[in-house]
Amino acid sequence: MPIACEERTMALRYDLPTASEITPETVYLERRRWMQGLAGLALAPLLPEATGATNPSALAARPGRFSTSETRNSLEQITGYNNYYEFGTDKDEPARNAHTLRPRPWAVIVEGECEAPRTYDIDTLLKLAPLEERVYRLRCVEGWSMVIPWVGFELGTLLRQVKPTSRAKYVAFTTLADPKQMPGLASGVLDWPYTEGLRIDEAMHPLTLLAVGLYGKALPNQNGAPIRLVVPWKYGFKSAKSIVRIRLTEQQPATAWNKAAPQEYGFYSNVNPEVDHPRWSQGSERRIGELLRRKTVLFNGYGEQVAGLYRGMDLRRFY
Repeated sequence: MPIACEERTMALRYDLPTASEITPETVYLERRRWMQGLAGLALAPLLPEATGATNPSALAARPGRFSTSETRNSLEQITGYNNYYEFGTDKDEPARNAHTLRPRPWAVIVEGECEAPRTYDIDTLLKLAPLEERVYRLRCVEGWSMVIPWVGFELGTLLRQVKPTSRAKYVAFTTLADPKQMPGLASGVLDWPYTEGLRIDEAMHPLTLLAVGLYGKALPNQNGAPIRLVVPWKYGFKSAKSIVRIRLTEQQPATAWNKAAPQEYGFYSNVNPEVDHPRWSQGSERRIGELLRRKTVLFNGYGEQVAGLYRGMDLRRFY
């Protein structure tokens, strides 16, 4: 079992979903087909909201660096099979419930150990840098993966604007927590608001993306509208959705899943097939839409770009 990187233990304050509670992809997709066939036209008025079409604006994006040539998952797969506990813990609940999220107006506060803190509205962020389409692999800690054509810009572009000081060692992310918009907040699954963090060099790495869209359109609500983090060499839960605050800090920030279960979810959360989750193996994964499992690759296949960030570190201890 991995050791928490802060070498401490914490009693769980609530029950986390077990492997048996995670909806298998085949069950979910079969149920989805059955419901669509049953409901037919009766569900048609709900589909625009369920797929995030309340904000369908096209985003002009140039081809980006580091994109994989692997086959992309379909838009339906990407927007219909999600982890976004603020809208429910079942994989199809975010698509059904996230129509209540209001991605406009939106502001992101950038503060902390920086010389030029600022609050950005979402439209200013969209003009901060030329948008790129980057086709990244995403690997979930539960053992499934996707290939997603994100649209966004490098997080480092934003951080350089606020001029981090020498004391900025980490970057903390806080996401929206509004019970009026997010029915899942009524549950005790996590300590809301959702928080995440990166080391400053991880945050400044050119692979680290602030995504504002996918498949050339604005992010659907269930995928983290209007702006989310994407760190392709880490497990998917590191990619905070619907970000409202970015804070540069000297101390390592607390993160949602590490607070909930430090023996299961470390701060670094790099994809590492040699370090199993205590309740399941990380040695293989299943690409959504495929039947057979494939071998999990260290750093999710991005080792050539990021392995140097962890030179000399014990990746079993700092998991």
